Amino acid sequence: MESTIKKIYIPELSAIREAATTLKGVAAVTPLQENFNLSEKFQANILFKREDLQQVRSYKIRGAYNKINSLTKEQIARGIVCASAGNHAQGVALACQKKKIHGTIFMPAPTPKQKVEQVRMFGKEFIDIELIGDTFDDSYSAAKKIANEKEKTFVHPFDDEKVIEGQGTVGLEIIEQFDSQLDYVFVPVGGGGLASGLSSVFKYLSPNTKIIGVEPEGAPSMKSAIENNKVVKLHSIDKFVDGAAVQKVGDITHKICIENLDAMITVPEGKVCQTILEMYNKEAIVVEPAGALTVSALDFYEEEIKGKNVACVISGSNNDITRTAEIKERALLYNGLKHYFIIRFPQRAGALKEFVMHVLGEHDDITFFEYSKKTTRENGPAVVGIELVKSEDLEPLIERMKTLNFYGEYLNNKPNLFEFLV
Repeated sequence: MESTIKKIYIPELSAIREAATTLKGVAAVTPLQENFNLSEKFQANILFKREDLQQVRSYKIRGAYNKINSLTKEQIARGIVCASAGNHAQGVALACQKKKIHGTIFMPAPTPKQKVEQVRMFGKEFIDIELIGDTFDDSYSAAKKIANEKEKTFVHPFDDEKVIEGQGTVGLEIIEQFDSQLDYVFVPVGGGGLASGLSSVFKYLSPNTKIIGVEPEGAPSMKSAIENNKVVKLHSIDKFVDGAAVQKVGDITHKICIENLDAMITVPEGKVCQTILEMYNKEAIVVEPAGALTVSALDFYEEEIKGKNVACVISGSNNDITRTAEIKERALLYNGLKHYFIIRFPQRAGALKEFVMHVLGEHDDITFFEYSKKTTRENGPAVVGIELVKSEDLEPLIERMKTLNFYGEYLNNKPNLFEFLV
């Protein structure tokens, strides 16, 4: 990508190699594994860089530890703070425990208890957890305020040189583990720390490899920053892909990514959910939404990657099991297999039976039904969710509803109503 920006920080290869030395015995050298199913599907050599196998189940330990290890004695004595609702918090907590440094981790109050307990388990007695505010931005503001007032070091999740150098060790390992040249590397992008570090390594050691950044469609922060040639704060984002959904990327990471990335693409959240389910069912790999981004992107590069060597960074596996129902729902919606309607039932006995027998197809399944009889009306509305076997069954279903006077309203394309159902 061309840019008019000339003077920017680019991590030195020597600094990333030094970070790799620092991380020995702390961060695992995760495997680079060939995936046979996807290699056959895309007629390419598809490899997974398994950062989901780190002790904290994400690559975040690399940057957090490298940053904390670089602190002076005076900085260590004053302590550190960070803000996070997930993987960064766990990386900082483990780094504090290993370095025996006191840290305070600010997390939003609605953070699931399981995540809070994971952070506490990794940090042990070396961390305090402060649950403040309703959003990450609230926690971030509180952490920065404490850092400034008490002169503590704020460990940024991505926009920091030492963090970027630590994340860059992922790229170093990929190159060392593959004995040929990679044609493509797909890397997930949230704030841009991993993409900045990894892409810098490849520009030094494998400049012909195309680096493709991937972020969720509902939070295109880096794509927007690159297109506008400046960091922009998105007014609202879909936080479903929580490990990669940020409103604003870093100033440092933006400048590196605009220079180093060959493309920046977005993937629909529903497609990510489909990938999560496929990776679990076909590969027995549990990934969080951000960890599925790069694999989800392969379908959009089907022709370009044919016959090529392709690596996908699987960034993490901190997935809450309570999200499974929502993940399945979003996947069905994305594939056109789940549809919600307002159905207007005549207020007479046998109306529901007629709907089931003459409107529903043989394999259609009612998965949601909410109805309250109003005896003073001719018709009573019901909200009905229907799961199809094939997406092309939708139009015939709607035609039957209209012919038999059951059709009221289609809800999938009405976000203000639909958000109450999904």
